[in-house]
Amino acid sequence: MRALVVWCPDWPVVAALAEEARPPRQPAAVFSANVVQAVNGPARDFGVRRGMRRRDAQARCPEIAVLAANPDRDARAFEDVLAVLEQLRPGVAPLRPGLVALRSPGRFYGGEAEAAAVVAERLVRHGVWDCRVGIADELFTAEQAARRAEPQDSVVVPAGESVPFLRALPVEVLEDPETVGLLKRLGLRSLGQLADLGAGDVLARFGRQVAWVHRIVSGRGETLLAERAVPPDLEVHVDFEPPLDSAETISFSARRTADAFVERLARHGLVCTELLVQAEADGVVASSRRWVHPRWFGAADVVDRLHWQLQGAMNGLSRGGEVRAPVERVRFVPETVVPDAVHADGLWGGTDERVQRGIARVQGMLGHEAVVVPVLQGGRAPADRQAMVPWGERPTGLRPTGLPWPGSIPPPAPARVLADPWPAALVEPGGRPVVVDERGAVRGEPARFRPHADEPWQPVAAWAGPWPVEELWWEGTPRRVARFQVVGVDGRAWLMTYDQAAAESVWWTEAGYD
Repeated sequence: MRALVVWCPDWPVVAALAEEARPPRQPAAVFSANVVQAVNGPARDFGVRRGMRRRDAQARCPEIAVLAANPDRDARAFEDVLAVLEQLRPGVAPLRPGLVALRSPGRFYGGEAEAAAVVAERLVRHGVWDCRVGIADELFTAEQAARRAEPQDSVVVPAGESVPFLRALPVEVLEDPETVGLLKRLGLRSLGQLADLGAGDVLARFGRQVAWVHRIVSGRGETLLAERAVPPDLEVHVDFEPPLDSAETISFSARRTADAFVERLARHGLVCTELLVQAEADGVVASSRRWVHPRWFGAADVVDRLHWQLQGAMNGLSRGGEVRAPVERVRFVPETVVPDAVHADGLWGGTDERVQRGIARVQGMLGHEAVVVPVLQGGRAPADRQAMVPWGERPTGLRPTGLPWPGSIPPPAPARVLADPWPAALVEPGGRPVVVDERGAVRGEPARFRPHADEPWQPVAAWAGPWPVEELWWEGTPRRVARFQVVGVDGRAWLMTYDQAAAESVWWTEAGYD
């Protein structure tokens, strides 16, 4: 029972470029919290590496495509690769998007190298150009072999030769910078030198993960594949003979199919959270659109989405295509399914179903991005901490709120954040503007202010600050701002910002407190 591992390098970048219909050889990187999470070969040629800050990556490769991290997108795109492999041999074991294992089908294809060639040929035919295959006695060795193969090629470690193969590998294969640094400081450069240590000492000093690698390099590894079952065919369709040209009639006729679609999912213990609805006319797909649901699709939800989509398509208002001929077939394809326990009803219920249906109808008429919900993210300014996410979608690519943000204002957060800051003024007793120097020191005691050019002047009752921030210094044109909390004698509190531009200094009002 030997293991075959297929590795598709830089898969998050491959999936993101495909989703945005960009050239696959464009220098690109996937960023999470402004840190490179994955990078493709063309960007690596410019010196871009994982863990690099965004500004450093763009300095080395100005034309790099900046892509947001989205684990759901990566997994969804990798489903096609899993389906291709399952046609060759059922029982694949996905390790993560871009890496999958299965039991080696060597004898069926005349040899393991021949089996790897068949796998690579099928994936290339599917459009996965950079795929590499490794075959060995157990999973870890097969993965390391795949990582040393050339594109569309394989490395086969002969039976019983895993230990010599692994002992020659450098400790960098552990992919843990802290552990690798510690091993090097101790003089350990290869897995063979690590294997020469005692098992108890390795476990006590380096932890379970390194102890597991130590056991494999010492020849005590096992092949354990958590194989997944072949996913059932959950797609359904309904044909109309003769074809229909009314959205109401089509939707009514598709009700039984929608019921069968939801029942089929329920038999497998699944619910659908992302649905593809397609309508065919004259033998081609005339209207196609993906719908998302903040909870899960019931039969009535499926029919509603079909009705709204066809209404827009037949009236020329839909972004999913126009239907200019009678509809012959309607197809429902579950794009994302999850176990039904994930979306079980809570103790106190959830969002009103009428609200969900109303929002989905607006999305059907105006587009998926027409309805958004605010989400909190990390940032210094109040406006930077806001992000708008389309209704029903999972927020991705947000700045983490748990990181320290030097220069950010303390809580409580202002209740009113202005979309466009107001021009304001803050002066000292003599009437001269209050300024903040480059070191963040306030010159002048705030005495009077007005939060807007149309507001009357009023005395300052209290103030706090400054919270200085220096931005864009790495681009050669630094922007220095300092934020103040100012309370007027009328009881209103404002967040005011001193912006020291190159030629003049300006006061702005960014937000207000209730």
